[in-house]
Amino acid sequence: MMDLSTTSVIAAKAYKYKAESLVKDYLLADSYVSYTAVLGGILMCKMVHDITHLISSLYYKGYGSLTKIQKLEWNNRGMSTVHAIFITLMSVYLVFFSNLFSDELDGPVTVRSSNLSNFTLGVSLGYFIADLAMLFWAYPSLGGMEYVLHHMLSIISLVYAIYSEEGQLYTYMVLISETTTPGINLRWFLDTVGMKRSKAYLVNGVTMFVAWLVSESYYTLVGGYKLKIMHRLQVIG
Repeated sequence: MMDLSTTSVIAAKAYKYKAESLVKDYLLADSYVSYTAVLGGILMCKMVHDITHLISSLYYKGYGSLTKIQKLEWNNRGMSTVHAIFITLMSVYLVFFSNLFSDELDGPVTVRSSNLSNFTLGVSLGYFIADLAMLFWAYPSLGGMEYVLHHMLSIISLVYAIYSEEGQLYTYMVLISETTTPGINLRWFLDTVGMKRSKAYLVNGVTMFVAWLVSESYYTLVGGYKLKIMHRLQVIG
């Protein structure tokens, strides 16, 4: 028994060492961070999709009466809501609170990146790949060609930003617009469950209108900031 127990402990330690080496040398290595993030984004989508299905089945009685396509879109919107919250929080942090794109650092902000910024974009890339696959699988139930083109352009932009490590500041500025996605999804949920005339639906509409005004103001400022950066680059050049 002692020999068997000792052998099991040695084998467990060996597997643990191999797992730690795999994570350290490959999954979290600088050259593999983006690939790990993409895989993580895809797995996150699958997990959130399944959790949305499980929670909705347990706590919303009307979920069972939805059509197959409605259930698919319901779970898909749960997935997009989680992604929107994640990418909005990370974009706001990287653009406004981290020093990655700070004027205090030397060099143009257009060519700055970090492991964290690459990882974040990789997770978002994983989401868009997973969501595009779902669009094709259920086409056109989850969205027509305009959604396909939107996702393909998003994927191309993210791939370029990650692997060229250029323009990540602009990419994050655009991704902040995902802040409106949870409100759009909530509006769909309320409409689907028959609460279109409820106070919650009205509040959601007013909130989205205000968010639209804020986003318009934000992108006006972003446009001015882009011109300012281009002017600086011309001066440097």
